[in-house]
Amino acid sequence: MNIGLTGGIATGKSSVAAWLVQHGAALVDADQIAREVMLPGHSVLQQVSERFGADMLLEDGTLDRKRLGAHIFGRPEERKALEGITHPAIRELIHTRVAELEKADPDRLVVADIPLLYESKGAYTFSETMVVYVPREIQLQRLMQRDSLDEQQALQRLAAQMDIEEKKQLADVVIDNSGTWEQTEAQLERYWTGKGLG
Repeated sequence: MNIGLTGGIATGKSSVAAWLVQHGAALVDADQIAREVMLPGHSVLQQVSERFGADMLLEDGTLDRKRLGAHIFGRPEERKALEGITHPAIRELIHTRVAELEKADPDRLVVADIPLLYESKGAYTFSETMVVYVPREIQLQRLMQRDSLDEQQALQRLAAQMDIEEKKQLADVVIDNSGTWEQTEAQLERYWTGKGLG
């Protein structure tokens, strides 16, 4: 029993992931794994250093995220090179962790929280995909509020992602988080008991 969990920026995906974990699901977090592969001693960080230069590392051997971010910003070919190094390693670790958790406890729901699940074009296979959804105008308002952005900045961030309506169409399960948290929880409760997990 596994699901790929995704959504858009400021749709409430982290809150939904937290609810599922509180109710007994095991979580594999793609963002956490992305940070893990960039830790000193990991072969991915070594490859990044070889490809982009040793000056991308700080004195303590950790990645200088700001410098690397500035380097790839506005350079699509450099971003692609970075993704070519990091994405396969991240995908492999996600698959491995999901498989290990399923083997350890076959009756437990395993949730893989992957922001770019659909953008990865079929790189992942899950029993189901769940999208945490809010309409774009609510997404825009929440993003502006959460990150103290003006409308133009928020729109730019939204434009960098696959449209939430498109993700909604691709989902097996849609959790509409545009109302109150109680309404969202009620949907999650229905999902949980429908899976025979309650």
